[in-house]
Amino acid sequence: MKAAGRLAVFFSLVVAVFATVDRVITFGLRRADTAEFGAMNRIVSGRINATVLISGSSRALNHYDPREITRRTGVAAWNIGVNGSQTDMQLAVLETYLRHNRPPALLIHNLDSFTFVTSKHGLTFPDTYVPYLSEPPIYDTLRRLDASWWKAKYLPLYGYAVEDMRFGWLFGMASVVGRRPRQVRFQGFEPRHASWTEDFERFKHANPDGVAFEIEPEGVHDLEQLVALATSRGTRVLLVYSPVYFEMQQLDRARPQLFAKFREIADRYQASLWDFSDSPLSRRRELFYNSQHMNDQGATLFSSALASRLAGSALIDDRVALH
Repeated sequence: MKAAGRLAVFFSLVVAVFATVDRVITFGLRRADTAEFGAMNRIVSGRINATVLISGSSRALNHYDPREITRRTGVAAWNIGVNGSQTDMQLAVLETYLRHNRPPALLIHNLDSFTFVTSKHGLTFPDTYVPYLSEPPIYDTLRRLDASWWKAKYLPLYGYAVEDMRFGWLFGMASVVGRRPRQVRFQGFEPRHASWTEDFERFKHANPDGVAFEIEPEGVHDLEQLVALATSRGTRVLLVYSPVYFEMQQLDRARPQLFAKFREIADRYQASLWDFSDSPLSRRRELFYNSQHMNDQGATLFSSALASRLAGSALIDDRVALH
């Protein structure tokens, strides 16, 4: 019995230590004010309250500079795009935003070829969400995708040991002692200072007959829910397909079906749909670092064009300006 008691005490101490370290890491990540976690922390602390909000995946994060929108329209704008996310997680982040911030007057949501592909195939960067499992929209969505996410919430250090392949926990520990990475996001926007690589040439050779991205019913439902959520809060919705390199567009066999579904959803919820597929920017290879993503130069030119069109549209009117 004495041995059993000592073993129980030992395991209790181990659990206590693990729990303490877990809380320290989460505390550090939740207090960060730069880079990816800094952007998420502004969302959950209710410190954004933008008039124009941009959401979506990495194409939203890397393409839309809110500073250009503010400069051209005079209204406050912010970008909550999430790198590597699908629409289901984008919806969860938007729901989280709306729990802590007032609804924007205008939501600009970026569309892409993967809009209707769900995260059930796997999360690209699951560590993004580990410090925010106390947020019901994020945790509930993760649980629907994979029931085992309860372990990350309730087992000390499990989330950081299993889901954190980028070693974000080191960032959390550094943040506790006052060290932080340089700021790479500006009003949530992250410019990519990168040049074109040969990856696309290899992709073309590997897929001479093109590719077709799946339109999953769950993914369609996710976009419908996202638009419905925004409109239910009195927010206007603008769906935007930002520039994709033109040769990639030619390889995408599902584009007609994809855009038919985009238009159907936009019409049903009285949302606007702007397609920049034919933009001259899409033919300038030097503005992209891969077939789907613009670099910092491309993002500046696109954001300027978008902001100018917004400024001359009915989407930015007195109601929005006074929001």
